[in-house]
Amino acid sequence: MLELTDSGLYCAAGDFHIDPWRPVPRAVITHAHGDHARWGSELYVAAAEGERVLRTRMGPDAQIRTVAWGEVVERNGVRVSLHPAGHILGSAQVRIEHRGEVWVVSGDYKAEPDPTCTPFEPLRCHTFITESTFGLPIYRWRPQAETFAALREWWAANADAGRASVVYGYALGKAQRILAGVIDAGIGPIYTHGAVERLNADYRASGVALPPTMHASAGKKGDFARALIVAPPSAMGSTWLRRFGPHSDAFVSGWMQIRGTRRRRSVDRGFVLSDHVDWPALLAAIEATGAERVWVTHGYREPVVRWLREHGLEAEAVMSRWEGELESETVAEDDSGGGDVAG
Repeated sequence: MLELTDSGLYCAAGDFHIDPWRPVPRAVITHAHGDHARWGSELYVAAAEGERVLRTRMGPDAQIRTVAWGEVVERNGVRVSLHPAGHILGSAQVRIEHRGEVWVVSGDYKAEPDPTCTPFEPLRCHTFITESTFGLPIYRWRPQAETFAALREWWAANADAGRASVVYGYALGKAQRILAGVIDAGIGPIYTHGAVERLNADYRASGVALPPTMHASAGKKGDFARALIVAPPSAMGSTWLRRFGPHSDAFVSGWMQIRGTRRRRSVDRGFVLSDHVDWPALLAAIEATGAERVWVTHGYREPVVRWLREHGLEAEAVMSRWEGELESETVAEDDSGGGDVAG
């Protein structure tokens, strides 16, 4: 039902692409991260929950049609619906049904609960297209409550020592999840980088509860001693940090589970928290689909394909330009609030 073309996954029967990496007439979008939502297509179809962040990402002139969770759009006999993926606000799986055959494209997804987006919904299908960002057995997430408790303890210790706490996370999705995780910490004020603050407004306008935050430019010297500052990774090592005076810094990512990655980042602390499934959750999600065939995209494709084949499934690796949670993120951002917020 789907084929991989130079522009990305294409459904010929319905004449539409899913998360195309080149401009196309009709693009069904799983979520607003820059590797899945690219500029230039004539029409974007996406989940209503993520309309605001997608509009911020694509600009005011983009033609965006939104649909509710589970709402069926039929085109040339192909039934298409979007279902929660639990990755970031508005992230969706794409369910495609044609002549009794069902395919599901997962996009990026996670199974853990997250107050900033609708939880992942397992879907039965014949063919499942899954990401594999953390598709190795070494990736097993600790309970997120432990991670947030450790982050709050780190922040409190820094505040008691009179230094600011700078935490790096993707501007779209991870930053808001961090904020939701410290919503009642009561340790000190929270400041944000411009790229984060702009998306905070989208989340709040979409009904997501976040703690009060201020743009970092609103603070003056001496205001940051007990503060938490949330910034994208691109701010790391930049002159933007000088305004905060003495500070400790930390990075929040699934990659922080690997000691070598933490060392390369050269930050004081690494907190393991991802918006992607870990190894057990990946296998559980695939099993829950009941799929006979699995296509494995961005991430550790080959190990996942090998494991699935050894356990009796028809599986193959599929090349894509989706990137998952990059170990070395390159977010082009603008402290004034503009710029790209690719994640």
